[in-house]
Amino acid sequence: MYNFDYEKPSTVADAVAALGDEDAQALGGGQTLIPTLKQRLASPTTLVSLSGISEMQGITDEGGSITIGGATVHADVASNGAIAALSDLAGNIGDPAVRNRGTIGGSLANNDPSACYPSAALGLGATIVTNTREIAADDYFQGMFSTALDEGEIITAVKVPKPEAANYQKFEQPASRFALVGVFVAKTSGGVRVAVTGASEEGVFRWSEAEAALNGNFSADALEGMAPDADGMIADLHGTSAYRAHLVGVMTRRAVAACS
Repeated sequence: MYNFDYEKPSTVADAVAALGDEDAQALGGGQTLIPTLKQRLASPTTLVSLSGISEMQGITDEGGSITIGGATVHADVASNGAIAALSDLAGNIGDPAVRNRGTIGGSLANNDPSACYPSAALGLGATIVTNTREIAADDYFQGMFSTALDEGEIITAVKVPKPEAANYQKFEQPASRFALVGVFVAKTSGGVRVAVTGASEEGVFRWSEAEAALNGNFSADALEGMAPDADGMIADLHGTSAYRAHLVGVMTRRAVAACS
């Protein structure tokens, strides 16, 4: 790795100030950034660790919703249980080492096209809270590894409404445990939301055709024979675009069936 300075602020304000330095980089759990540094694909002058900021840690149950601190690790989300589908999702990210280091804020800030949390945030209609504003999930995700975050902006928390029913189904790549295709289905007071990760070249997306079908009939039967268009789906050594499109249909039907 390149040489760099390391800072570990104890408040959000101090972290924001440290990130104001030229070429400073925020460090959450480091599950993506550290391997990137090892491969010399990034060369920040300063790493600003967010792991020592207590106000960004923990989960608060507020009745109709929960608020998750941006520096909360996957293992803590997995053990919480306030939203069962979200806890199950977190409990199947990576391995124990990853779950005890990786954070929800780091995952959402990175927005890997095969990460699990983006589908949960989009599927549940979450709100991304930063040090300066609140961003609806529908506006936050802007393409592969791209988000609405400005330079130096920090995810301090994620507000997640509790659904009437929800389930996440992941067809994982066994070596990495990333989603080859992952589908988060949530039935809410505002309607059904279906968010897909791992499949599209544009990153996480809502499958609107499935949502329309499920709003009329919330059952797996309503999706019989349905699959999104294969155009724009990822094609690689793990599967063709048509294969991924087919998997989206399969995993969505499984998620709906598991909700009942």
